Amino acid sequence: MSRPLVVDSVAALRAQIHDWRRDGLRVAMVPTMGALHDGHISLVRIALEKADRCVVSVFVNPAQFAPTEDLDKYPRQLATDLDRLAEANAHLAFTPTVGEMYPAGFATRISVGGPSSGLESDFRPTFFEGVATVVAKLFSQASPDFAVFGEKDYQQLCVVRQLCRDLDLPVEIIGAPTVRDAHGLAMSSRNAYLNETGLKIARQFNVVLRKAAAALAAGGDEAAITGDAVSALAQLGFDKVDYVQARESLTLAPWRNDHSGRLLAAAWLGKTRLIDNIEIPSA
Repeated sequence: MSRPLVVDSVAALRAQIHDWRRDGLRVAMVPTMGALHDGHISLVRIALEKADRCVVSVFVNPAQFAPTEDLDKYPRQLATDLDRLAEANAHLAFTPTVGEMYPAGFATRISVGGPSSGLESDFRPTFFEGVATVVAKLFSQASPDFAVFGEKDYQQLCVVRQLCRDLDLPVEIIGAPTVRDAHGLAMSSRNAYLNETGLKIARQFNVVLRKAAAALAAGGDEAAITGDAVSALAQLGFDKVDYVQARESLTLAPWRNDHSGRLLAAAWLGKTRLIDNIEIPSA
């Protein structure tokens, strides 16, 4: 086991990738904000199945945090992350500073419509602009053949795919299945904020969503089913539910039961916001 090469400048990143390209090697990228868990590592494994070299970016992107959100508290543990990447056989960790990614005078933002409409955008209106901007920069900097994103952040995955289609970015986007703990809770860096009581409640999130998705697939009334899911989450102890909504899988337009669908949700436990999504089984 060897630690990945660590670079913190765009110039060094491009130089290494240029060397790999010269040798005819394919490159996959896994963009992350660090605090790596088993879900992230699963993305690295998928990247290594697709490509000869794997680059993992570790960058807490301030552009996707609103002033009221947890940028300062977001977990940062680079040394531990590098150990995990070594165990996963990642080849390079790109760890830029904020100044490297957004130097003085930086003035460009990318806005993606379509799948960014509603859901997260209703509560975090600048979020996807920040995501699209940093992802476009990372793809420009690393020029990967492939990039792997987890389906846990399903709306984000759809936005990144739209970004690549619209801007003709030559990167194949791979969606990776959500990794869950033994109780079905989706892996997330923010799970570290939860105490034991919070974890017990959080582990019911996917249970409620699976029941609702099954009811939708069986032809039940969408408004009644999603309303019941909101009520069930509140009764379990969630402090606030931002949304529980059914959307079409590819476009995230409002769901019709003759199309493949996803049930997406966001809810709060104290100051911790959790998101999850479940496929709506085909009728």
